[in-house]
Amino acid sequence: MKKILIVYYSRRGENHYDGGMKYLEVGNTEKAAAVIAEAVGGERFRVERAVPYAESYRACVGEAVAEWKAGARPELVGFCDGVDEADVIFVGYPIWCGTMPMPMYTFLEHYDLTGKTVVPFCTHEGSGFGSSLEEIRRICHGAVIAEALEVKGCKVDENAERIAEWARSGVGCC
Repeated sequence: MKKILIVYYSRRGENHYDGGMKYLEVGNTEKAAAVIAEAVGGERFRVERAVPYAESYRACVGEAVAEWKAGARPELVGFCDGVDEADVIFVGYPIWCGTMPMPMYTFLEHYDLTGKTVVPFCTHEGSGFGSSLEEIRRICHGAVIAEALEVKGCKVDENAERIAEWARSGVGCC
């Protein structure tokens, strides 16, 4: 039986949502990660920046843009002990600045994922994957990169079955 890990970064609080702003108790990517976990099992690990981003969405965007321009690798609260044992790693993130949030770079660059299956998924509000898949292929060299899934963040709930079906096909076990 394959050991599955679902690693994700997700923003709670004030978010861009369907053309406006909305306060989210649970971020869109976190919702998608929960659907995946229900569909295929596995452990979930939330990537968290040591110094949280600003509560205000606009201020957060300013911080994210500055990090992206600087190529920053922000410090994280911690790393996941289960990566070495995992066979399949779902990697989820919102699209920021046309790619993954910089904490995901910090996380992924910390590990050697050679021989593992990496299954990317992202949420966005209209930009699709941006350059994130190319970045994952670059960072996760030696890993098998499975078919990725992108979902408009404000449509995660209504796409739960599509997310679950995709997840089951991504691990080939269910």
